[in-house]
Amino acid sequence: MEMLEQVQVQTDTDTIHMTDTAVATVRNLLAQKNVPNHGLRVFVSGGGCSGMQYGMALEAEPRAYDHVMEKDGVKIFIDPTSMMYLQGAIVDYEDSIMGGGFKIENPNAAASCGCGTSFKAKNQGAASAYAGGGGCGCG
Repeated sequence: MEMLEQVQVQTDTDTIHMTDTAVATVRNLLAQKNVPNHGLRVFVSGGGCSGMQYGMALEAEPRAYDHVMEKDGVKIFIDPTSMMYLQGAIVDYEDSIMGGGFKIENPNAAASCGCGTSFKAKNQGAASAYAGGGGCGCG
């Protein structure tokens, strides 16, 4: 009898939000990289000048226990630990004279770095376990 490996995935609809601009940008990135069936992984890791930092990557499939969301055909993958810090966040993309980039508006951040890629979590006790050294270079 063949055993199939089961991957538990949590499907959510509104744990984080993506603006239409962010969705269109991800869709364009997927087309440029010729990986139309991939999704966007949004994650939090220790580091940055405020203790925690955001990260994003294109991935083919969700991992075990990921939260998976979809907006207008774009899939978003978030691991359970990152979800603790991203619940209710808004992912946007801004294009400006100084350059474009993804921006995360996070209601769980007590303070954010000037560059916007690093933050201090409201529940600092849990965050300090993940906080690594390093800085983002903003001042």
